Amino acid sequence: MNQTIAEKILAAHCGRKEVKPGEYIEANVDIGLGNDITAPLAISEFKKTGILHVFNPKKIVLVPDHFAPAKDARSANQCKVLANFAKEQGIKNYFEIGCMGIEHALLPEKGIVGPGQLIIGADSHTCTYGALGAYATGVGSTDLARFFIDGKCWFKVPASIKFIYNGKLPKWVSGKDLILFTIGQIGVDGALYKAMEFTGPVIEKLDMDSRFSMSNMAIEAGGRAGIISPDKITLDYVTSKKYLSKIKVLKSDNDAAYEKIYEWDVSKLKPQVACPHLPSNTKPASELGKIKLDQVVIGSCTNGRISDLRLAAKILKGKKIKPGLRLIIIPATQKIYLEAIKEGLVEIFVNAGGVFSTPTCGPCLGGHGGILTEGERCLATTNRNFVGRMGSPKSEVYLSNPAVAAASAIKGRITDPGML
Repeated sequence: MNQTIAEKILAAHCGRKEVKPGEYIEANVDIGLGNDITAPLAISEFKKTGILHVFNPKKIVLVPDHFAPAKDARSANQCKVLANFAKEQGIKNYFEIGCMGIEHALLPEKGIVGPGQLIIGADSHTCTYGALGAYATGVGSTDLARFFIDGKCWFKVPASIKFIYNGKLPKWVSGKDLILFTIGQIGVDGALYKAMEFTGPVIEKLDMDSRFSMSNMAIEAGGRAGIISPDKITLDYVTSKKYLSKIKVLKSDNDAAYEKIYEWDVSKLKPQVACPHLPSNTKPASELGKIKLDQVVIGSCTNGRISDLRLAAKILKGKKIKPGLRLIIIPATQKIYLEAIKEGLVEIFVNAGGVFSTPTCGPCLGGHGGILTEGERCLATTNRNFVGRMGSPKSEVYLSNPAVAAASAIKGRITDPGML
């Protein structure tokens, strides 16, 4: 059969033994996700059809996380549209403030997504769930509306690119650094409409949080999906989460065909930073020590998990951030927030001079709770640093892992944690 994991998942969901890159298929989707920006449009389009009920409320997930808690009346209305639709349609997987979180951290935590699934989300970072061995991809709001009707969606089968990482990761280097390095090597269009498959000895030893970070940013290289084949680490994770779906482990065949194969030894890789204004503009943090900062943000669907907070707190414990610098911490979910409180991490951050936000996308997309004004610089553990991404088009955003972010908050300038 010479099929990749992406091709196997897509074939299984359209009732075929195999599919080939370039083909258009109509496939049954396991989970469809919308947020407070994208779902209101999907709901509007669904209602225009005159159909009264969604095909299966159990397969729909709605999460108000981008502008929630609502920053203004318009944002409040967007969230209200989701709340009303969820109640009207009996959608139980609707997560309001108090039980919500950033969608791409929340769905794996809740056990809603799992291996072998075909998942769509009206949000580009839906590719995060590829870390579980799923085919997960972002779609438009109208595609989500169609899913509401019959649970299906059209797909173009992507060619796959294989990435092999050899060696052993140095201290302070994580999955975030691997994906930043990768995007830096191939560019923001280096995997345009391709499935990125991450493999090799280094990937096999990565914990789930680092895997989520890598899959999350596949879209920043243009990828339709970022997939890691399930292994023991994956299965231990999904078993602990008591997944709602049946686990289906699929892997690429040994003779699977790839459009390209990249292979690197990352034993000497240094913590990476993406400089303005592209995720591909990467350099080692150690080369950027003269760049002063106004703000540091630790959080997002990329790096707001408990291991990220633990790593940053380890560096900040007993220290103070640079006077005049703002440090904002955003736990990705309420559960993570509670874990951070119980472990004493919140106290470490607050004593260092940091402040906490409720789980939200917040400043990542220039939403609220930390946007930048003209001339300001921010180092963030988020996933995009386009012009104006975090506020003023005359501000600058740099991207890094949580260790670099914490070290930089102490020094007030971009700092490799190994140089503290």
